[in-house]
Amino acid sequence: MTEPVAPPAETPPPAPAPVRTAGWVKLLLGVSLALNLAVAGLAAGAFLRDGGPPQRRDRDLGFGPLGEALSHQDRKALRAEFLRSAPELVRGRAEMQADFTALVTVLRAPVLDPAALDSALATIANRNAEMLAKGREVIAGHLKAMSPEARAEFADRLEKALKRASRQDRDSDKGKDKPGKEKARDKERKAEPPAPAPDNTGN
Repeated sequence: MTEPVAPPAETPPPAPAPVRTAGWVKLLLGVSLALNLAVAGLAAGAFLRDGGPPQRRDRDLGFGPLGEALSHQDRKALRAEFLRSAPELVRGRAEMQADFTALVTVLRAPVLDPAALDSALATIANRNAEMLAKGREVIAGHLKAMSPEARAEFADRLEKALKRASRQDRDSDKGKDKPGKEKARDKERKAEPPAPAPDNTGN
């Protein structure tokens, strides 16, 4: 008696190719996240601590030259105000994370839903506006409470910070304009040891 032949095993369908995120979407996410962190990051303690170089810390939080112009006393006053606002900022940070989780879900769908994408991006934009408005409110209140002398000193520091930023931008642009070989020659010239002084002893 012939034994029954088992049917061939079915080959599972290939897994769907991962959805690639367009470059412009990644850029948009990066910009939006940076805007959120400019204020939401304060709740995590980056601005609420004294440690670390103040100028670098303020730039990282998105304040730019405005943050660099803050004096030590300015930072103490702003920290106190942000601490009073901490519960609101922490809540906003959690909501911001949920917004981005929803956006990731939309982007991972095999078929992109344009309406869902527009809605997710609009939600993030609205959250940005709310949180940045809070940060602007705190900083504006502090500036309005300054004496004329303190405000003038702040304006001087801000002007210097703007000039530094402008110089850095120009230097960066000059570096980008140089072709690769010219940049390599510049590095070689900097690495070369200085030429020995001429021997005038007659030996």
